[in-house]
Amino acid sequence: MPRPPTKRARRSETPRPPPSVEILDIAFRRGSLVTPHGRSKAERDRLRAELKVVRSSATVLRHLRLESRRVAERLRGSFDAELVDRTFGRGTAGRSLARLRHAEERIRGAAREAERAAQTAPDHPALGEVVRAFYGRLASFVREIDPDLLRLRKIDRFLDVRPRLLPAAPVVVIAGFPNVGKSSLVARMSSARPKVADYPFTTLSIAVGHADLGFDRLQVVDTPGVLGRSRRANPAETEASTAVERAANAVVFVLDPTETCGYPLAEQEQLLSRWKEEYPSLPIVAVETKADLLARPTDRLRVSAVTGEGIETLREQLRAVLPPTPEPAAPVPDGPVGDEEPPTAPEDERTPSRPRRRSR
Repeated sequence: MPRPPTKRARRSETPRPPPSVEILDIAFRRGSLVTPHGRSKAERDRLRAELKVVRSSATVLRHLRLESRRVAERLRGSFDAELVDRTFGRGTAGRSLARLRHAEERIRGAAREAERAAQTAPDHPALGEVVRAFYGRLASFVREIDPDLLRLRKIDRFLDVRPRLLPAAPVVVIAGFPNVGKSSLVARMSSARPKVADYPFTTLSIAVGHADLGFDRLQVVDTPGVLGRSRRANPAETEASTAVERAANAVVFVLDPTETCGYPLAEQEQLLSRWKEEYPSLPIVAVETKADLLARPTDRLRVSAVTGEGIETLREQLRAVLPPTPEPAAPVPDGPVGDEEPPTAPEDERTPSRPRRRSR
């Protein structure tokens, strides 16, 4: 007889409300807490209506900016932008961000109209009607972008579990077929501690470690296995190919001559040859791994993540082909220099000012 679901399981099965419900609940709650001061009841009613409009719209705008800011910042990098495009569809994130910006413009316009209407409303019922009408428009604008908010949250979670590459530091991508020993090599070369197992597709997404090859900071990227199926690539293979195309300053292509990975060496050689044709300007260092299991004559560098054979030679080869780390830029002073005016934030980024309370 199956066990009834636990309280924790029942709680996890409860669907979360749409993002618009969360945002609007906070906005309307903040709007209801306004306590204006005025000389007369009519003045207080007018200020209360205006403050409800101002505070609720400012709250929604702040949450929309928070929803989009992290994704927008990550998409400025070509690697993250291409990874998101290949995973979620080209231009999907940009369209959702654009719809959020359009909703923000509509909310600002509606708030200005409501403030003007409140200033000319003749009495308390008319002010109440102005606020209700604005709340209805505000709710409509936010509900329309529910799919975009959900999509941006999904993209944010996707990027959040993937490492952020430093733009100024050289990047070495470790690539090859599944189970050829890439993760073991990354663990031997860098600070990364990827999961290592004797079955293919252990690595499901990229991981980054750091190493010292004479540079300030070298980034070593462990990638999922690639089978060379450009048209039928799974999500893990897509991440690997994106890292090679958009992030790599050099590639260490790992081949397994023992064929214990489950793939013939000839098939691995074929993918290596194709990559050299597709990326003629990208340094590709081919190495044969698992040197402790098989000794065979070859012109390639033989390495072993178990014994450390060939690791130092590999470092020297990478040092020869990688660009040096640029000199750090001079620190920028915090305050204005000379007679320069301190920069001002754009109008949309300023925090809405709160009305001052009158002293009693």
